[in-house]
Amino acid sequence: MRGKVWKFGKNVDTDIIIAARYLNTSDPNELAKHIMEDADPDFTKKMQKGDIIVAGENFGCGSSREHAPIALKAAGIGAVIAPTFARIFYRNAFNMGLPIFELKEVDEINEGDIIKIDMDKGEVINETTGKSYKINPIPPFMQELVKAGGLIEFAKQENAAGENK
Repeated sequence: MRGKVWKFGKNVDTDIIIAARYLNTSDPNELAKHIMEDADPDFTKKMQKGDIIVAGENFGCGSSREHAPIALKAAGIGAVIAPTFARIFYRNAFNMGLPIFELKEVDEINEGDIIKIDMDKGEVINETTGKSYKINPIPPFMQELVKAGGLIEFAKQENAAGENK
């Protein structure tokens, strides 16, 4: 994974990620049009597919809605990096196939930096500054969820593999 960094502060709640006024739909493409809108009204116009959100602690706090990781993934966000994530958001992100990584040194990464994430090595490389950081490893099963595109896609693949035996 490689992308441009967009920075947000700590305690970014699910209402900031996708405002409740858009929850009358569960269409991922429609939700994607409005991510981070209340924090930055032009965010979706500026970001590109594969870009990475770097935020402060407790990212994804608030409600337990799955719309937040669905919308981020549908918008093309490549990953989210934060020191900590709200527990339910953490699980929902993996269930939806959105890669998220815990990194304490987020203050050393600036908006506009280009970073590369090596999930296998457990490393974030800031190509802009040349610094690299170790990230908390993601358990192998959760890596499989991300690679499959989420829990439902993983289950479909497992089911198909079982039928082909």
